[in-house]
Amino acid sequence: MLQEVRTRPRTGILDVKLFIDGRYVDAKSGKTFSDTNPATGELIARVAEADYADVDLAVKAARRAFDEGPWPKMTVAERSAILMKVAAGIKARMAELSELESLDTGKPIRESSHLDIPRSAYNFEFFAELIKYVGTDCNPVDDKFLNYSLREPVGVAGCISPWNLPLLLLTWKLAPALACGNTVVCKPAEFTPITASFLGEIANEAGLPPGVLNIVQGFGPNAAGSAITEHPDVDCISFTGETTTGKAIMKAAAEGLKEVSFELGGKAAAVIFADADLDLVVSQTIRSTFLNQGEVCLASPRLLVQRPIFDEFCKRYQAAAEALVFGDPLDEATSIGSLVDKEHYDRVTGYIEIAKKEGARLLFGGERPNLPAPFDKGAFLKPTAFVDVNNQMRICQEEVFGPVVTIAPFDTEDEGVALANDVKYGLAATIFTRDLQRAHRVARRIRAGIVWVNCWFVRDLRTPFGGMRESGIGREGGRLSLEFYSELKNICIAL
Repeated sequence: MLQEVRTRPRTGILDVKLFIDGRYVDAKSGKTFSDTNPATGELIARVAEADYADVDLAVKAARRAFDEGPWPKMTVAERSAILMKVAAGIKARMAELSELESLDTGKPIRESSHLDIPRSAYNFEFFAELIKYVGTDCNPVDDKFLNYSLREPVGVAGCISPWNLPLLLLTWKLAPALACGNTVVCKPAEFTPITASFLGEIANEAGLPPGVLNIVQGFGPNAAGSAITEHPDVDCISFTGETTTGKAIMKAAAEGLKEVSFELGGKAAAVIFADADLDLVVSQTIRSTFLNQGEVCLASPRLLVQRPIFDEFCKRYQAAAEALVFGDPLDEATSIGSLVDKEHYDRVTGYIEIAKKEGARLLFGGERPNLPAPFDKGAFLKPTAFVDVNNQMRICQEEVFGPVVTIAPFDTEDEGVALANDVKYGLAATIFTRDLQRAHRVARRIRAGIVWVNCWFVRDLRTPFGGMRESGIGREGGRLSLEFYSELKNICIAL
């Protein structure tokens, strides 16, 4: 059982099972898959591999818990109290979960312990509180009729989360879904399955009824992921991940007219004007390009710099990038870790070669850092930047999702806006300027779901979050998350 595994030293191999109907179980087929530490290549877990049969069991458990169990019938205050206990359970395991997240993803523990796991707990706290204060409408009609609305859960929610911020982005879905009274079948990414498994144990300790939360590890197409999106008893689907996968899920969901919420790919630009505070710009763009090794959907891998400061920015930016510290992700001194696995490393370095062939000039990086064993076998890549690019190059148009950026000059405000918008994505953007009027003007013109001005990655959970164009469908955050995971029913009473 998972609880026994938790007592092993981190050098032990974890046995990660499925969590269905309140119990940890093996896959019905008996199949498992290997999960490795990308920083060393060492095996860290054997993971039960769910298929259609396992997902069917999980969905049936969720459906039974929704139709017959107490969870949807509980008062908002009762559900909120249990979700607060889930948050407390995550906090109680903060050190352990942070270490496991870093082992599984390769990210520095300074990020997992200060961002991923604390925010995972806060997601539950936030929605546990918010659900208590979100009301509905009441509309009288000529003293003859009274219309009032009730907020009811949708049913069984299917939640599929990515590998870059595994527990954080999973709980971002689970917390509002559960707060609204839904039951859930979730699938963490196969690259990073470990921390999600602990939510089953935490949920049981918090008093979440059996079947309300079900966790099925496995693969996507023609496997556990497809089984969730195709199952007729799954009522809505929330997915965060790559755009082509989102398109496939949308096709499957159309068969059952399931509601979908997608946060998909991004290729954000940072538009840097000549009047900007250059010290601020460098510190923020180093974060926005190399935090989590660039494996962030909100990252800004396209740096658009107004020509008068272009050379100075490149000089300072390169110095700051080359000062980042590689090493053991579990060392607090490490500021940049490994990519999530060898397959993704090959994909990212493939884009570096494509950029060279297309004529882009490598400014710095593009190679593996020199690290001692066992990290010499890890998926580490130096921060990489290209200049002399044009916006038709694949490196400027396609989502690389790694520590690879392009730096391009622009002259006028109109040119900067045009370059920022000249991609198929529209998730995020950043503007750097001291001119307040320009900041408001340019922010309105950029086609993106979130625009930061003189900052990056500031997230207020009350605000709308989502993308335009091929970056997604719908908005999450605050009341918008609750609206996706609930149905409004109008009741009309004759007086």
